[in-house]
Amino acid sequence: MTIPRPHRDDVLIGAGTFLGGLLLWSLGLNLHGGHSELPHWAALVPLAVICAQELFRRSLPLTTLAVGTLALTADLFTVGSLFTVLAFTDVVYAAVVYGSPATARRVPVTAALLTVASAIGLMVLLQDPEGLFLGVLFGVLTLTPSITGVVIRNHREAAGAARLRAEQTALLAEMDRVQAVAAERARMARELHDMVANHLSAIAIHSTAALSLDDPGTTRQALGVIRENSVAGLAEMRRLIGLLRQSDDDDEPAAAPTLAGLEALVRQACVNGAGSGLDFALDDRREDGPALPAPVELAAYRIVQESLTNALKHAAPGEVRVQLTHAAGRALTVTVSSPFGSRPGPRAPGSGAGLVGMRERVALLGGEITAGPAAGPPGGPGRIWCVRAVLPVPDGKEHSA
Repeated sequence: MTIPRPHRDDVLIGAGTFLGGLLLWSLGLNLHGGHSELPHWAALVPLAVICAQELFRRSLPLTTLAVGTLALTADLFTVGSLFTVLAFTDVVYAAVVYGSPATARRVPVTAALLTVASAIGLMVLLQDPEGLFLGVLFGVLTLTPSITGVVIRNHREAAGAARLRAEQTALLAEMDRVQAVAAERARMARELHDMVANHLSAIAIHSTAALSLDDPGTTRQALGVIRENSVAGLAEMRRLIGLLRQSDDDDEPAAAPTLAGLEALVRQACVNGAGSGLDFALDDRREDGPALPAPVELAAYRIVQESLTNALKHAAPGEVRVQLTHAAGRALTVTVSSPFGSRPGPRAPGSGAGLVGMRERVALLGGEITAGPAAGPPGGPGRIWCVRAVLPVPDGKEHSA
């Protein structure tokens, strides 16, 4: 069995108690007034034993209580020492504070029962009310420190529980912060891709055409388109950086794109796709009514923007059609169809991030989206690539952005 290392405070308590008892003994100040058959120095034995046990009041509280009880009993047969009694009360207190939960429950109950039993027993034995006084004195030595220990232990456990709750709250707050940062990064990544990919795709296509065709007129036209998309892409980047830098107190938030800007987006796509044999058309079948919620309009705009970007990259020559349908109390449906097949000329590479971003936007609104090849309409191409998104609009919650 390994002997536990005493706590520094316990060493100070044990040493101080022994020195105090030794001082009273040297001055002849005893509890029993010197009435004992044992030698005068015998009072130092239980004092030394209980002070030695004080060294283990934290690590072995139950053992310390048992040995302390025996030391106090032995002290009754000597001239007695006040510090032996005081050390015993501290041992009872330590057993409740540092002992197991079962010990902390049993010691006060046992002390109360012994107090009552000693008071009644001494009154019966002595046939004198002084027995009641001795019983109360026994309660002061046992019941009072045990109740004090219960109070202190409860306060410590409450403080520990409060610290644990504070740590858990801080951990949850940190987790929420990390999740918020991750969500914001994902949102900004989607915004960055949706805003810039369209312009960079057009730049890639026209720069490849300018490099591959030895025609001054075509090259000049391609360079013009490249410059126009570069300027537009730079403006979008500056707007995004401005959103990141702006302060809520100093600047008004920049307006998010809405469906009112689809006509300009389609016209720009016509310019970018002219060299690839692509034509773009907007078919807006929405009924007149209150404006859609801003998140719905932003998601629809980005879906159309990404679909047009994919058409510029991959669509075969033909017409790319953008169709919007919405009636009051119903969902907004966005459909973008483009000819599906191979095409001559340069093509820009894709990473697949656009489709992922569209699905994320639709999932955040609780909608549905499908993207893939399908049969073409009568009189049109045999195969088309169709992107169809259904964006729910809550009843009674349509409002202006």
